[in-house]
Amino acid sequence: MNDGQQSILHVCSRETILDLRDQILKLHGYNVESTLSLDQALQYATAREHDLVVIDVEGDGRIPAAEKLCNDIKKLRPGQEIVFICNYRVSIESECPDEVIRSEFNPAAMIEGIQAILRKKA
Repeated sequence: MNDGQQSILHVCSRETILDLRDQILKLHGYNVESTLSLDQALQYATAREHDLVVIDVEGDGRIPAAEKLCNDIKKLRPGQEIVFICNYRVSIESECPDEVIRSEFNPAAMIEGIQAILRKKA
C-alpha cells in the first residue's frame, strides 16, 4: 500500500456500510484497509501506520468499544490521527477521537470531513 496514496484504516460493524464506504474512499484515491472486527483493526494498526483511522460508532453499545479501540491505537501510535463517524448524539459523548464526522451515511460529508482532516495534518 505504499504507492504515494494516503492510507485509511476503516473500521465498521456493518458489512454493507463498510463495503460502500470502502468503494467511495477508493474512488477518491485512498488506499483502504478495512475490517468489521475491532481486534483485527488493532492488528492492522499494529502492523503499520495509516494516514487516518476511521471508526464507525453507530449502533447500540458501540461508543465504549470505539473509544477502547481509539485509546489502544493511540497508546500504540501516539501520533495516529483517528476520526469517528457517527451521529450527533454519539459525538457529544466521546472524547477520544481527534475529530468527529457527523454523518450517518452521507458520502459527501464523509469525504469532505476526511479531506479536511488530512489537509490539517499535512
